[in-house]
Amino acid sequence: MKKEQVVNCQFSVWYPIFKQHTIKSLILPLPQNVIDYLLDDGTLVVSGSDHNTQQTYTNNSDSEEDIQWSDDETTSTVTAPEFPEFTSMVLEAINALGGRVFPKLNWSAPRDANWIALNSSLQCDSLSDIFLLFKSSDFITHDLTKPFLLCSDQDSPDPVVNYELVLRKWSELIPGGEFRCFVKENKLIAISQRDYTQHYQHVLKQEEQILHAIQAFFSQHIQYNFLDEDFVLDVYRDSQGRVWLIDVNPFGEVTDSLLFSWEELTSGGEIAQLQEGPAFRCTTSEVTVQPSPCLSYRIPRDFVDLSTGEDAYKLIDFLKLKKSQQEEEEEEEENAPQ
Repeated sequence: MKKEQVVNCQFSVWYPIFKQHTIKSLILPLPQNVIDYLLDDGTLVVSGSDHNTQQTYTNNSDSEEDIQWSDDETTSTVTAPEFPEFTSMVLEAINALGGRVFPKLNWSAPRDANWIALNSSLQCDSLSDIFLLFKSSDFITHDLTKPFLLCSDQDSPDPVVNYELVLRKWSELIPGGEFRCFVKENKLIAISQRDYTQHYQHVLKQEEQILHAIQAFFSQHIQYNFLDEDFVLDVYRDSQGRVWLIDVNPFGEVTDSLLFSWEELTSGGEIAQLQEGPAFRCTTSEVTVQPSPCLSYRIPRDFVDLSTGEDAYKLIDFLKLKKSQQEEEEEEEENAPQ
């Protein structure tokens, strides 16, 4: 995977090419001060709302249930940064798209942050909704800080990236209708169920129709029309059997290979040698249902590292802490009056 391939998978690059075959969207340039705000860990107040963003905290309360923030009987006001011109542009775009949108940046959507939204959804109707998701998303941070991390040509200079806010008209997509398609040398070599954590009976029953519909869509509208010959497509097959393009991703490890492995997809093995059509994989039974990989973003990363053993140093520190606590408890028991 080269840096140029990552650049070509930016939304603003592929959307004009396949505009007729995807969801209506609007693209807004992302100002540098907004980028700085999104990357600022110290900014706790969400900005971008169309109402007063000042929040006043006081500890001089008449109720015992009120939270005591400090020992000083003072009042402090925290004000979110405001971007009036950008806010106006975003609200205008949201209204033009029907009042509800799905937000993303050049490459990624904040799928790992939907848990923080009140409706546990990526549906947004204001800039404050978008900011809340973006500031809570590791996927968005990756886009803004290291989009070329896994590229093979690390010695070459990073291309200049003009960051953009992409607003897509909100559409109720059924997860069982989403599929990821892997294209190598302009040949569709593999198709995976997008939401592999669930078993959808209709996918297994309609495998032949699904394959035929996606292959026809690819050959008629996608093949030889993209800037690269190796790439990954996310598509959606609706209840009428029509296929829509949802996203384009780089052909490499930065993209989740789902029910395949990247070794399978990149080697000249069984998948590459299939002549009759692409390999197709889906979750075949309830037994193989798995938890969503985005669940790990709902708890502190340290907990995940400890539970999986990914960070040995954290595990060692944790064991030392537990040992120290145990020794302190034993010492207290020995010194306790008899």
